[in-house]
Amino acid sequence: MKIVFVNRFFYPDHSATSQLLSDLVFGLARSGYEIVVLTGRQVYDQPVTSLLNYEILGGAQIYRMWTTHFGRQNLLGRTVDYFTFYFSAAWYLLTMLKSGDLVVAKTDPPLISVVVALMAKIRGADLINWIQDLFPEIAMALEVRGVRIVGPLLKSFRNWSLVMAKFNIVLGTRMAQRLLDEHIPQNKIRLIHNWADGDEIRPLESGAIPLRLEWGLRDKFVVGYSGNMGRAHEFETILSTAEVLSQVENVVFLFIGNGARQAWIMREVDKRGLNNVVFRPYQPREQLKFSLGVPDVHLISLHPYLEGLIVPSKFYGVAAAGRPMIFIGDTDGEIPRLLKDSESGWTVLAGDVASLEIYIRDLAKCPAKAWQAGFRARQLFDKRYSKALALAQWDEVLGQVAR
Repeated sequence: MKIVFVNRFFYPDHSATSQLLSDLVFGLARSGYEIVVLTGRQVYDQPVTSLLNYEILGGAQIYRMWTTHFGRQNLLGRTVDYFTFYFSAAWYLLTMLKSGDLVVAKTDPPLISVVVALMAKIRGADLINWIQDLFPEIAMALEVRGVRIVGPLLKSFRNWSLVMAKFNIVLGTRMAQRLLDEHIPQNKIRLIHNWADGDEIRPLESGAIPLRLEWGLRDKFVVGYSGNMGRAHEFETILSTAEVLSQVENVVFLFIGNGARQAWIMREVDKRGLNNVVFRPYQPREQLKFSLGVPDVHLISLHPYLEGLIVPSKFYGVAAAGRPMIFIGDTDGEIPRLLKDSESGWTVLAGDVASLEIYIRDLAKCPAKAWQAGFRARQLFDKRYSKALALAQWDEVLGQVAR
């Protein structure tokens, strides 16, 4: 059975969806599956970069399709990038798929499952949707211009592609419930959590992390945010807390990554005169084992109205690094439930600056408490979110399709 994966980003791109897809593809290829990847030529945060059109990596065939390269900063340009990807993917699938093949559609670009489902139906192939987020619900919740009017129509197309699939892989129980609410048959929904490479990312003592010294953070208590600074995430609470703690000499807020909200965050830092906030760019994957270990505690945020539509993937890498987390958002969200059950972190409501300040002050005074919660985070990771476990679950699902 040939398996064709479709997603806009793939190795060597270092975005979260790309890393997950790369792990799965290379793992399945090592297990003997015939793997083809249809992806773009762009790099997530470098739209002008153009990767090789075709190559074989790790036993998998990689076809990088032509698209426009406007990038993520401009909504119109991003939409054009999406549509050119749709057309290229449709053409490749129409010429490549055969009856009995399996095609796996991730959710970048949005609604790619509709294009893939149509081509799979025409060619007699089977379909699995790997759902990282739910569109158009996200765009409607974020009030993206023009989406609300056509949202119900887009949702009906999306739901058709989900019903067409053999299975729809979701990331959490609340996301699964969202699909059930849309009348997607329960027997077509499978829960496979995202993961991180627990062999590559391991708990390290602060003194063993060279980046702390390189970034001038050796004697600081570091509160970190690592990953996408996107519209889905809440930052006002973080910045207001940084402002309250700006006179505490040993506490530093560290932002690693970039995204649509980064420019706003940097402007706010300048406007408020915050000298306790540090920015660093996305780190190469081989540096994650160090960069994720720099913070003494990580912050994860999500607007409460997006619960069930997104599961922040940074959770898995942070847990692998053995660091505790403070979640900002819905106290009954997917991540808060995990933190509470495992005692590996804490949750504050969006806007609750006072509670976030108390947690950070307490942890800075008693670093052992942070280390204990981080130890429990790694225990939870080993039990439920390792790469080996996820690959085994995927192998089981693929076996069901084959049978």
